[in-house]
Amino acid sequence: MAPSKKKHASSQPCVIPGGFTVLSLQFSSDSVAQHELYVKEHKVRAEKSSHRPLDRTLFSVELRDHPGSSQDSGPKLSRFFKPVAKQGFRVGYVVFENSSSLRAAKSHPRDVSLVVCTEQRPVKTGVQKWIQQYTESFINPDILQKIVDSFMEGYDKRKEEEVERQREAAEQQKEDEEGWVKVTRGAKGTKGRPHNIADLRKKFEEDKQRIALLRAQRKFKPY
Repeated sequence: MAPSKKKHASSQPCVIPGGFTVLSLQFSSDSVAQHELYVKEHKVRAEKSSHRPLDRTLFSVELRDHPGSSQDSGPKLSRFFKPVAKQGFRVGYVVFENSSSLRAAKSHPRDVSLVVCTEQRPVKTGVQKWIQQYTESFINPDILQKIVDSFMEGYDKRKEEEVERQREAAEQQKEDEEGWVKVTRGAKGTKGRPHNIADLRKKFEEDKQRIALLRAQRKFKPY
Protein backbone atom coordinates (compact mmCIF):
# COMPACT_ATOMS: atom_id res chain seq x y z
CA MET A 1 0.00 0.00 0.00
CA ALA A 2 1.04 3.57 -0.62
CA PRO A 3 -0.24 6.91 0.65
CA SER A 4 -2.44 8.85 -1.74
CA LYS A 5 -1.21 12.07 -3.36
CA LYS A 6 -4.14 14.12 -2.05
CA LYS A 7 -3.30 17.09 0.15
CA HIS A 8 -4.21 16.84 3.76
CA ALA A 9 -4.83 19.45 6.44
CA SER A 10 -3.39 17.53 9.37
CA SER A 11 -0.47 15.16 9.79
CA GLN A 12 -1.53 13.77 13.14
CA PRO A 13 -2.58 10.13 13.53
CA CYS A 14 -5.98 9.29 14.95
CA VAL A 15 -5.72 7.10 18.06
CA ILE A 16 -8.91 5.85 19.69
CA PRO A 17 -9.42 4.27 23.13
CA GLY A 18 -7.77 0.89 23.32
CA GLY A 19 -4.61 2.09 21.60
CA PHE A 20 -5.90 1.56 18.04
CA THR A 21 -4.74 3.82 15.24
CA VAL A 22 -7.35 4.53 12.55
CA LEU A 23 -6.05 4.18 8.99
CA SER A 24 -8.02 5.26 5.92
CA LEU A 25 -7.93 2.92 2.92
CA GLN A 26 -9.03 3.20 -0.69
CA PHE A 27 -8.57 0.68 -3.45
CA SER A 28 -7.11 2.98 -6.10
CA SER A 29 -6.12 6.63 -6.31
CA ASP A 30 -9.36 7.53 -8.13
CA SER A 31 -11.65 5.55 -5.82
CA VAL A 32 -14.46 7.47 -4.15
CA ALA A 33 -15.26 4.94 -1.44
CA GLN A 34 -12.98 4.75 1.58
CA HIS A 35 -12.59 2.22 4.36
CA GLU A 36 -11.16 2.40 7.84
CA LEU A 37 -8.77 -0.05 9.42
CA TYR A 38 -7.97 -0.18 13.14
CA VAL A 39 -4.42 -1.24 13.98
CA LYS A 40 -2.10 -1.36 16.96
CA GLU A 41 1.20 -2.97 17.85
CA HIS A 42 0.97 -6.65 18.70
CA LYS A 43 2.09 -7.04 22.32
CA VAL A 44 1.37 -10.35 24.03
CA ARG A 45 3.64 -11.41 26.87
CA ALA A 46 2.90 -15.10 26.35
CA GLU A 47 3.59 -14.90 22.61
CA LYS A 48 6.03 -17.69 21.68
CA SER A 49 5.47 -17.87 17.92
CA SER A 50 8.43 -16.85 15.79
CA HIS A 51 6.00 -15.87 13.02
CA ARG A 52 4.80 -12.85 15.00
CA PRO A 53 7.83 -11.05 16.51
CA LEU A 54 6.72 -8.56 19.12
CA ASP A 55 8.73 -5.64 17.74
CA ARG A 56 7.63 -5.99 14.10
CA THR A 57 4.03 -7.24 14.17
CA LEU A 58 0.95 -5.09 13.63
CA PHE A 59 -2.46 -6.29 14.83
CA SER A 60 -5.31 -5.06 12.62
CA VAL A 61 -9.06 -5.20 12.97
CA GLU A 62 -11.67 -4.73 10.26
CA LEU A 63 -15.06 -3.88 11.74
CA ARG A 64 -18.22 -5.20 10.08
CA ASP A 65 -21.83 -4.03 10.17
CA HIS A 66 -22.98 -6.57 12.75
CA PRO A 67 -20.12 -8.01 14.84
CA GLY A 68 -20.77 -11.54 16.02
CA SER A 69 -23.75 -12.11 13.72
CA SER A 70 -24.55 -12.88 10.09
CA GLN A 71 -27.37 -10.36 9.59
CA ASP A 72 -27.62 -8.64 6.23
CA SER A 73 -27.76 -4.86 6.22
CA GLY A 74 -28.47 -4.54 2.50
CA PRO A 75 -31.58 -5.26 0.43
CA LYS A 76 -32.86 -8.80 -0.04
CA LEU A 77 -31.59 -10.42 -3.23
CA SER A 78 -32.82 -13.28 -5.33
CA ARG A 79 -32.21 -16.80 -4.04
CA PHE A 80 -29.80 -17.23 -6.93
CA PHE A 81 -27.62 -14.33 -5.80
CA LYS A 82 -26.74 -14.59 -2.13
CA PRO A 83 -24.29 -12.15 -0.53
CA VAL A 84 -21.34 -13.41 1.44
CA ALA A 85 -22.29 -14.06 5.06
CA LYS A 86 -20.81 -11.56 7.50
CA GLN A 87 -19.16 -13.16 10.51
CA GLY A 88 -18.53 -10.21 12.79
CA PHE A 89 -15.16 -8.46 12.71
CA ARG A 90 -12.01 -9.80 11.11
CA VAL A 91 -8.46 -9.72 12.42
CA GLY A 92 -5.07 -10.04 10.83
CA TYR A 93 -1.35 -9.78 11.61
CA VAL A 94 1.12 -7.82 9.49
CA VAL A 95 4.81 -8.57 10.04
CA PHE A 96 7.24 -5.91 8.82
CA GLU A 97 10.87 -6.40 7.87
CA ASN A 98 11.98 -3.82 10.41
CA SER A 99 10.46 -2.06 13.40
CA SER A 100 10.64 1.40 11.76
CA SER A 101 7.90 0.38 9.32
CA LEU A 102 5.67 -0.55 12.23
CA ARG A 103 6.20 2.85 13.83
CA ALA A 104 5.44 4.56 10.51
CA ALA A 105 2.12 2.68 10.25
CA LYS A 106 1.14 3.64 13.79
CA SER A 107 1.93 7.32 13.17
CA HIS A 108 0.27 7.56 9.74
CA PRO A 109 -2.22 10.48 9.56
CA ARG A 110 -5.84 9.51 9.26
CA ASP A 111 -6.71 12.01 6.51
CA VAL A 112 -4.08 10.56 4.17
CA SER A 113 -5.60 7.47 2.62
CA LEU A 114 -3.49 4.43 1.90
CA VAL A 115 -3.93 3.15 -1.66
CA VAL A 116 -4.12 -0.62 -2.10
CA CYS A 117 -3.67 -0.89 -5.88
CA THR A 118 -0.87 1.13 -7.48
CA GLU A 119 1.11 1.00 -10.70
CA GLN A 120 4.08 -0.45 -8.86
CA ARG A 121 1.92 -3.00 -7.00
CA PRO A 122 -1.19 -3.76 -9.09
CA VAL A 123 -3.95 -5.86 -7.54
CA LYS A 124 -6.08 -7.99 -9.85
CA THR A 125 -9.83 -8.10 -9.38
CA GLY A 126 -12.87 -9.62 -11.06
CA VAL A 127 -12.24 -11.95 -14.00
CA GLN A 128 -8.49 -11.31 -13.98
CA LYS A 129 -8.31 -12.42 -10.33
CA TRP A 130 -10.33 -15.57 -11.05
CA ILE A 131 -8.05 -16.43 -13.96
CA GLN A 132 -4.99 -15.97 -11.75
CA GLN A 133 -6.45 -18.14 -8.99
CA TYR A 134 -7.41 -20.81 -11.52
CA THR A 135 -3.93 -20.85 -13.02
CA GLU A 136 -2.27 -21.01 -9.61
CA SER A 137 -4.47 -23.98 -8.64
CA PHE A 138 -2.49 -26.25 -10.98
CA ILE A 139 0.62 -27.91 -9.61
CA ASN A 140 3.82 -27.59 -11.57
CA PRO A 141 4.57 -31.01 -13.17
CA ASP A 142 8.22 -30.90 -12.04
CA ILE A 143 7.24 -30.15 -8.45
CA LEU A 144 4.56 -32.84 -8.54
CA GLN A 145 7.08 -35.37 -9.88
CA LYS A 146 9.48 -34.56 -7.03
CA ILE A 147 6.71 -35.05 -4.48
CA VAL A 148 5.73 -38.40 -6.00
CA ASP A 149 9.35 -39.57 -6.21
CA SER A 150 9.99 -38.62 -2.59
CA PHE A 151 6.88 -40.48 -1.47
CA MET A 152 7.77 -43.60 -3.44
CA GLU A 153 11.33 -43.62 -2.10
CA GLY A 154 10.01 -43.49 1.43
CA TYR A 155 7.45 -46.18 0.63
CA ASP A 156 10.07 -48.50 -0.88
CA LYS A 157 12.34 -48.00 2.13
CA ARG A 158 9.55 -48.79 4.57
CA LYS A 159 8.62 -51.83 2.51
CA GLU A 160 12.20 -53.16 2.54
CA GLU A 161 12.44 -52.63 6.30
CA GLU A 162 9.18 -54.51 6.82
CA VAL A 163 10.37 -57.43 4.65
CA GLU A 164 13.64 -57.55 6.61
CA ARG A 165 11.76 -57.60 9.93
CA GLN A 166 9.54 -60.43 8.69
CA ARG A 167 12.59 -62.40 7.49
CA GLU A 168 14.35 -62.02 10.84
CA ALA A 169 11.19 -63.01 12.70
CA ALA A 170 10.82 -66.12 10.51
CA GLU A 171 14.44 -67.12 11.12
CA GLN A 172 14.05 -66.62 14.87
CA GLN A 173 10.92 -68.75 14.90
CA LYS A 174 12.66 -71.48 12.89
CA GLU A 175 15.63 -71.49 15.30
CA ASP A 176 13.29 -71.82 18.28
CA GLU A 177 11.46 -74.74 16.67
CA GLU A 178 14.68 -76.60 15.81
CA GLY A 179 16.17 -76.02 19.23
CA TRP A 180 19.03 -73.82 18.10
CA VAL A 181 19.97 -70.61 19.80
CA LYS A 182 21.80 -67.68 18.32
CA VAL A 183 25.31 -67.19 19.75
CA THR A 184 26.57 -63.66 20.17
CA ARG A 185 30.24 -62.86 20.52
CA GLY A 186 30.99 -61.70 24.03
CA ALA A 187 33.96 -59.90 25.49
CA LYS A 188 37.47 -61.18 24.80
CA GLY A 189 38.39 -64.18 26.95
CA THR A 190 34.79 -65.16 27.77
CA LYS A 191 33.36 -68.53 26.81
CA GLY A 192 30.59 -68.76 24.27
CA ARG A 193 27.17 -70.17 25.11
CA PRO A 194 26.20 -73.73 24.06
CA HIS A 195 25.10 -73.99 20.45
CA ASN A 196 22.31 -76.51 20.99
CA ILE A 197 19.47 -76.62 23.47
CA ALA A 198 19.52 -80.42 23.25
CA ASP A 199 23.02 -80.42 24.78
CA LEU A 200 21.75 -78.37 27.69
CA ARG A 201 18.90 -80.78 28.26
CA LYS A 202 21.24 -83.79 28.11
CA LYS A 203 23.61 -82.23 30.61
CA PHE A 204 20.69 -81.38 32.89
CA GLU A 205 19.48 -85.01 32.88
CA GLU A 206 22.99 -86.27 33.62
CA ASP A 207 23.26 -83.87 36.56
CA LYS A 208 19.92 -85.09 37.88
CA GLN A 209 21.07 -88.72 37.73
CA ARG A 210 24.36 -87.86 39.45
CA ILE A 211 22.55 -86.05 42.25
CA ALA A 212 20.14 -88.97 42.70
CA LEU A 213 23.08 -91.41 42.92
CA LEU A 214 24.83 -89.32 45.57
CA ARG A 215 21.67 -89.18 47.65
CA ALA A 216 21.30 -92.97 47.44
CA GLN A 217 24.91 -93.51 48.54
CA ARG A 218 24.40 -91.34 51.62
CA LYS A 219 21.34 -93.32 52.69
CA PHE A 220 22.99 -96.78 52.27
CA LYS A 221 24.91 -97.60 55.49
CA PRO A 222 25.74 -101.34 55.81
CA TYR A 223 27.53 -100.90 59.19
